[in-house]
Amino acid sequence: MSMHSIFDAIHHFGYFALFLSLWLGIVGMPIPDEVVVMTGGMVGSLHLLQTVPAYITTYLGVVSGLSLGYILGRVMGPLVIDRLRKKQKIEPYIQKSDWLLEKYGAYALVISYFLPVVRHVLPYLVGVNKMPFYKYSMISYSTGLLWTTIYFTIGYFFGDNIELIGNNVYRYGYFALTTAVIFIIGAVILQTIRKKKKVCPE
Repeated sequence: MSMHSIFDAIHHFGYFALFLSLWLGIVGMPIPDEVVVMTGGMVGSLHLLQTVPAYITTYLGVVSGLSLGYILGRVMGPLVIDRLRKKQKIEPYIQKSDWLLEKYGAYALVISYFLPVVRHVLPYLVGVNKMPFYKYSMISYSTGLLWTTIYFTIGYFFGDNIELIGNNVYRYGYFALTTAVIFIIGAVILQTIRKKKKVCPE
């Protein structure tokens, strides 16, 4: 499924398609979550969907999809990790998730949001390890709010470059956060300049 397919689905089915696209990320939908979230921002800027409801829908799609992984890990235990390992190329991401948990504990959830694939694997592991839900939700949902805000805003201001940005995020992982923050700052400065020009025309 391409970004254009997501865009078409949102155009026809609205908020439900946006939510489902993110929720299905937990089962490995072949398009980065970053691209879907940025698409949500773009359709808000184009007024295909209302911006605030699109943002709320996007956030709920992100955290509910990841929460499903936590619940499955909590209920199924190590069996769910064994099933994950049957998927092609998933083992390195399980190992990376294990390493993050060992080094950073619960705060690995914060880091995982900015690491494609690891973002989906880690909730399974913390579920298997029986992390209390209140602790999982407090860390994951607050980080998810920040992460969603960053990429939704990028999509809102830089919708024409979604695929390029999404592919670079997927490729460079850790550096994605720095790049995303730079985009956000640039967008805010650009918007401020535009507003000043409208208020004080030459």
